[in-house]
Amino acid sequence: MTYLPVDQEKLLAWMDKQVLGDGDISNARMLSGGTQNIMFLFERDGRRFVFRAPPPHPRAESNTIMRREGVVLNGLSGTNVPHPEFIAGCWDTETLGRYFYLMEPVDGISPANQLPKPHSQSRDIRNRMSFSYMEGMAALAGVDYQAAGLKDFGKADGFLERQAGRWLSQIESYSKFENWTGSTDLGDYPKIAQWLDDNIPTDYQPGIIHGDCHIGNVMFALDSGELAAMIDWEMSTIGDPRIDVGWVMATWPSDPEFRIFNIEPWDGFAEVSDMVKHYGDVSGRNMDSIHWFGVLACFKLGAILEGTHARASAGKAPKETGDILHGITINLFKKAHRLMAGG
Repeated sequence: MTYLPVDQEKLLAWMDKQVLGDGDISNARMLSGGTQNIMFLFERDGRRFVFRAPPPHPRAESNTIMRREGVVLNGLSGTNVPHPEFIAGCWDTETLGRYFYLMEPVDGISPANQLPKPHSQSRDIRNRMSFSYMEGMAALAGVDYQAAGLKDFGKADGFLERQAGRWLSQIESYSKFENWTGSTDLGDYPKIAQWLDDNIPTDYQPGIIHGDCHIGNVMFALDSGELAAMIDWEMSTIGDPRIDVGWVMATWPSDPEFRIFNIEPWDGFAEVSDMVKHYGDVSGRNMDSIHWFGVLACFKLGAILEGTHARASAGKAPKETGDILHGITINLFKKAHRLMAGG
């Protein structure tokens, strides 16, 4: 048997009960992706599977998050949303000591890595990647979440009203970390929260949110610019799907102040404004208040990243990583202020 970080005999016994083939595991290899989750590809009885589970020493909420991933992927089965197809999940800790699920592998490329041929050779393909990306998000926004069995997947009521206070509290909670200087370095971040509270969109229509739909969490077809799948659904919930568009506004690599992914060649990828317009056209959603969602995305992502800097300030995380993420947070909050001013 190929070495894998799970008890293979127990996994195979569980698969037997699910009627998922016969025999041993073959052609197994570890996959990168997500945060610190375990993910590997393997074959059994001529069928390919991807295994996904929390790390060996999961956080308190890791199992719950893993189950939510499986639930939303299962709910999307049969829809036109590009996503990994759910196969089966185990929502107990008796089998492998943690929750896990199996999904179909996605044949595609990640643009967060060096673009392969033909994507690297075709400006038109790269341009198409920008718009198929938005079409996939629009398809997600169009799913009837209640019909998909996701009625209780999130608290739809009051979703937008909760956002500013939640992320402001997150930032302020970092004051418990010794030597954290965010209260001075980050500028007037309470003003961002106040602006969000004062300008809440009134045309809210709840739907499924991916929650972390940046360019590193999507895959494209091997031979074209068509979206193959949105992956890593850890932050998915029910709310306003325009949240995902705001996430693109905050993270699109064309902005030199926020370049986590150095995608080369970059020419041909569309401008954010054109992508936002395309999303509105294909989704039918009102985009008049889209700057609000961009501001929220900058504020939320900054609040999350600043947590590592706060822990690093107290010696609980690597200082170099904390400093890098702190710099990104500062730039995200500057972008939020620009968007608030209509820029």
